[in-house]
Amino acid sequence: MAMSRSLHACERLSVPALRQLLRDTDTLLFDCDGVVWRGADALPGAAATLNALLRTPGKRVFFLTNNSSATRRGHADKLRRLGVRLPGGDEPQRSVYGTAHCAPLFLLQQQQEQQQQEQQEQQQQRPYKVYLIGSEAMASALEEAGIPFVGGPGPEVDLGWPPEKPELDPDVRAVLLGFDRHFSYAKMVRAVAYLRDPACAFVATNTDTCLPLEGDRVIPGTGSLLAALECASQRKAAIVGKPSEFMFECVLRAEKVARERCLMVGDRLDTDILMGTQCGLPTLLVLTGVSTLAEAQACRDSSDHERHQLAPTYVIDSIADLLPAIDEL
Repeated sequence: MAMSRSLHACERLSVPALRQLLRDTDTLLFDCDGVVWRGADALPGAAATLNALLRTPGKRVFFLTNNSSATRRGHADKLRRLGVRLPGGDEPQRSVYGTAHCAPLFLLQQQQEQQQQEQQEQQQQRPYKVYLIGSEAMASALEEAGIPFVGGPGPEVDLGWPPEKPELDPDVRAVLLGFDRHFSYAKMVRAVAYLRDPACAFVATNTDTCLPLEGDRVIPGTGSLLAALECASQRKAAIVGKPSEFMFECVLRAEKVARERCLMVGDRLDTDILMGTQCGLPTLLVLTGVSTLAEAQACRDSSDHERHQLAPTYVIDSIADLLPAIDEL
C-alpha cells in the first residue's frame, strides 16, 4: 500500500487520509458483529457505506465473521435484510466467510493430512467422523462438505450423577466446538472422553468471549464455552476463525485477492485486528463494538510484544466515517 505506516500506529484518520487509504485498497474485509450490526439492528450508516463501496469500480468487499450460529446464506440474508445490496445474484453468500463455512474446510484439510500420514506409514485408513458441539448451521455445513458427525445441535442426554461413562463412537477423530445454546456438562463429559485420545483433534470456531447486542447488552460467546472445555480436557484447540490466519487463507484461495491491497476492518483487538496483523494487513478499528480507543492506544504504547500486536493501524468512530471519503473517490 502507498500509505506507509506502522501496522500499530493507531492513527486517527481525516477524510483526505481515508480517501487515500481507500485508493490504496482493492479489497476490504469487514467483521459483522459490532461493525455492520449490533444484534438484530444495523449500525447507523453501515448499509449506505457498504453500498457505496460495492458501487465503486475496482473495490471488492467480503465479510469475515466468527459467528458460527448462521450459514453463509443466513449471514447474507441478514445483510440484505439490513439494506446491504450484495452482489452475486442468486449466490450473495459468496461474499461471506463465516466459521460455520470455514470449519469443514479446516477439517477436510486435516483429514487429508491424516490420510497422507497413514499412507506413508502403510496403515489402514480409518473412517473420519466428528463430534460436534455447535449449531444447526454448523451441522448443515458439515453435511454439505460430506463430513459425518455425531452430537450436534440440541440438548445432550443427561448422564446422571456421577455421570455414567459415555458410549463413544470409535470413528470420531475430531471434536469441533462452536456456539451452542445447549452447551452442557453432559456435552463436556463426552467431549473430554474423546479428547483423552491424543490422536483426536480439538478444533474450535473462535475465541470471542462475548457478543455485543443491541441496547449495549453483552452475552457470553463461544470463547467462554471453549475456556471451559480447554480447562476440563487440558488441551488447547486449533482455532478456525479470527485471529487465526485460516479464514483469510480461505479468502485468498477462493477469491484470488492481492494480499498487499487488502484492509481488515473490525471492532475487536484480539480477533479482527490481531488476524489482520498476523496476515500482514493494515487494520482499521471501529469504535462501535467491543474494543475502545483507550485500549487500542494502551496496546500501541505497550512494551509487551504480544500486547503491542493488538494495536490497529488506523482508528475511526464507525464505518459510516468512510462514506464522505468514498463519495470523493
